[in-house]
Amino acid sequence: MPSSTYQIELIEADLNQPAHADALCLLLNDYASDPMGGGEPLSADVLARLPRALASRPGSYTLLAYVDGEPAGVLNAFEGFSTFYCAPLLNIHDVSVRSQFRGHGIADRLLMAAEDIARRIGCCKITLEVLSNNGRAQAVYRRCGYAGYQLDPNAGHALFWQKALAY
Repeated sequence: MPSSTYQIELIEADLNQPAHADALCLLLNDYASDPMGGGEPLSADVLARLPRALASRPGSYTLLAYVDGEPAGVLNAFEGFSTFYCAPLLNIHDVSVRSQFRGHGIADRLLMAAEDIARRIGCCKITLEVLSNNGRAQAVYRRCGYAGYQLDPNAGHALFWQKALAY
């Protein structure tokens, strides 16, 4: 656990740098192993391929948070497009802070840095998904200005669905 005088550093990762790639894999594997990330570690194959795959994707952004030099949090986001606004959007795909570093505002800082990126690239909005029983994450998102999505209250709120494809 960091001391009361810990130093938090946020960087926009260059996943071609081995130290950034290693931090990404450590943090995402920690997230995947958490019940809110599915409770299963990532495969060795995914961990081996992930940094290079993300680095090669245009419109991919990875933010890393370090506490006293130790990897503490990660945010991965991808540029998308809003047809209703005819403008880019930023979708936050992963936000995770290692359990020993939670409660120190790291997620808030990652979200603010993502907002800076979104403004820099001219986005009209930022989107993300959160599990319905992840109250702690929802509290962070609300505190940072996020809310559930709906076009018309009479139509209900948006649901996130998926269809798995053979891979």
